[in-house]
Amino acid sequence: MTKGLFDLSGKVTVITGGNSGLGLGFARGIAKQGGDLAILARNEEKNAAAKKELEAFGVRVTTHKVDVASEAEIVAGYQEVLKIHGRVDCVIANAGLPPPQTRSMLDLPSKEFQDFMNVSLNGAYYTLREGARVMVKRAEAGEPGGSLIFCGSLSMYKGLAGKPSYAGSKGAMGAIVRSMAVEFGKYGIRANSIAPGYVKTGMTGEGELSALDKFMLIKNAIPRPGYGADFEGVAAYLASDASSFHTGDTLVIDGGCMVML
Repeated sequence: MTKGLFDLSGKVTVITGGNSGLGLGFARGIAKQGGDLAILARNEEKNAAAKKELEAFGVRVTTHKVDVASEAEIVAGYQEVLKIHGRVDCVIANAGLPPPQTRSMLDLPSKEFQDFMNVSLNGAYYTLREGARVMVKRAEAGEPGGSLIFCGSLSMYKGLAGKPSYAGSKGAMGAIVRSMAVEFGKYGIRANSIAPGYVKTGMTGEGELSALDKFMLIKNAIPRPGYGADFEGVAAYLASDASSFHTGDTLVIDGGCMVML
């Protein structure tokens, strides 16, 4: 049987926060293409539910209780993954905090700013760094390649008053991902970001459209919110060999929000 263009058979993807929301959408995309998964997330109940759902696609799924605010837990998580799966081919740094309440940076306590950055910036950085470490070692042993993916947001492009920690973490990671693309390209490792638009997830609420939803959708060329299913394809593409010459980029998946500006 001919393999599909996005075939992920034999590949292992590590994804933080892959037990719900956008992360679960990314994970479904990987699983539907035959890729095995290692989910790093804190909530063991959600981990178990995601594992059960994803295993129905006939792939191997492991879950690891990891708090991405802890560098040590991330490193330990990778050690567990390698012990079980033996390899890492793709990493999706998806875990992060939802946008905090709107507040002027003049009134934002330094500790709140630092705590937010510790998860959404530092956690993503450590996640991709450790993934790169594994991939470089494998490349030096004669097997180049690998994909590093960061889940950003449109705040990487648009000014976002009142949410400096959220916008700052996304923008900083976008720059780091581009640096990774340059540094690790010689190993065949690519690094890209995904910038979702307005998406209905566990962070933004699910179900019927609220007044806020309807207001936000006025700004979309495609007049609906995004859903986890809309991100399955981009995850499969970036994880697969189909994207082997695609690096240093940010893929905007926003229903046409940016073109409406």
